[in-house]
Amino acid sequence: MNRRRFLHHTAATALASAALGPRTFAAATKAGRPPRILLRSSWQSVNIGDIGHTPGALSLLYRHFPEVEVTLWPGNLGHGSRNFLTQAYPQLRIVEGSLGADNRPTTPALTQAWAEADLYLSGSGSGFPASNHAVAFRKATGKPVGVFGVSTDPISGFGAGRDPEGGTLASLRERAMKLPATHLNADLRFIMDQSAFFFCRDTISRDYLRAQGVKTPVLEFGPDAQLGMPLSDDARGLTWLRERGLEAGKFICVIPRLRYTPYYQIRNTPRTKEDEAKDAINDRTTERDHAKLRDLIVAYVKATGNKVMVCAEMTYQVEMGRDVLVNPLPAEVKKNVVWRDTYWLPDEAASIYAQAQCVVSVECHSPLIALHQGTPTFYVRQPTDTCKGQMYRDIGAQDWFFEVDETSGAQLWSRLEGIVRDPAAARAQARRIMAGVEEHQRRMVAAVRTACGAG
Repeated sequence: MNRRRFLHHTAATALASAALGPRTFAAATKAGRPPRILLRSSWQSVNIGDIGHTPGALSLLYRHFPEVEVTLWPGNLGHGSRNFLTQAYPQLRIVEGSLGADNRPTTPALTQAWAEADLYLSGSGSGFPASNHAVAFRKATGKPVGVFGVSTDPISGFGAGRDPEGGTLASLRERAMKLPATHLNADLRFIMDQSAFFFCRDTISRDYLRAQGVKTPVLEFGPDAQLGMPLSDDARGLTWLRERGLEAGKFICVIPRLRYTPYYQIRNTPRTKEDEAKDAINDRTTERDHAKLRDLIVAYVKATGNKVMVCAEMTYQVEMGRDVLVNPLPAEVKKNVVWRDTYWLPDEAASIYAQAQCVVSVECHSPLIALHQGTPTFYVRQPTDTCKGQMYRDIGAQDWFFEVDETSGAQLWSRLEGIVRDPAAARAQARRIMAGVEEHQRRMVAAVRTACGAG
């Protein structure tokens, strides 16, 4: 559509919506055309998990709801993620914009997307990202809002009544269930009550919201959309492995993480008092957390003679992996360790994880990428990483889940040794986990179809 036709169409759309009212307008324009979804996702691009949420959701929608049209309203599409999405999904429309002081879209394209959408779908993330935009859409249009696999942790983090040290999943669940039924703030309660469906990516979030009396008709567990991402880049990934002498099934990947992401460094913003408190927690815990991973690396290399790839899920972890995992290793082990010195996109990560014997990660999403590829994977959870890690137990991956403060390097190696002894059995277990995940995914898209009026 050329610019003149686009502006004419946008103006006509806005006038029609105002004249008919949101519900009548939606019914009038829906006749004779495919259902339309406005997907709010792609929250940031400094994390391949946040990049991967979007292709995960798109793939599930296109697979189980093939007649649907999807428009993406992204937060950030940097680090090559825009080309990554448009090349994989050429039918995808992307609209930019935010909300003004009147809680209305600030661009003609976003205004048109609001007018045309049958459903606002919020993609996976922590704490219902951009929930104020969902509230504004619902109030302005009267059209349905749905939520696709988020976590809502009422305990961890900074702020009134929160615990900066976090806790084990058992502790978070216990404390969340003791909160008064009026704990949920008014805006979140409004949009959750108004939602056509609300899928939580972990059962702690789900059970907390149930205890809060949230009234959405569908309040269920629905795994993170990252688990739906099928994209891979074998040309790039396999070339990278070959050039560095990494053989399929004869290496593991290890991913580090600070307990709090240093966003002020990533975004080059002034350091706040809260940042200082987070840095203090990181300074106190980084060495002890990653000493356990180094113990695992040493045991694996000595027992197998295989190699280890140290890589990143977030941009800041590239150098961190070198500093806390590679450099402190003894020389006889370090010669078997390959450090990836660049950031990447989730499709290349998927291709490399598919070839690994196991992926061991202190980050939450690399294990999800690996599982989709059928690769055994460990998630070593830090107590500050919210309740989202409960998802691993919810999908049946509890044997590969570890609380970092309750786990030693020897225990990690003991579990990995079983995978080394019988890799076929471990990969069969990964396939069984994904079969269960796919049942939940079909249920999630069925709720989307119903909310769109598609049956």
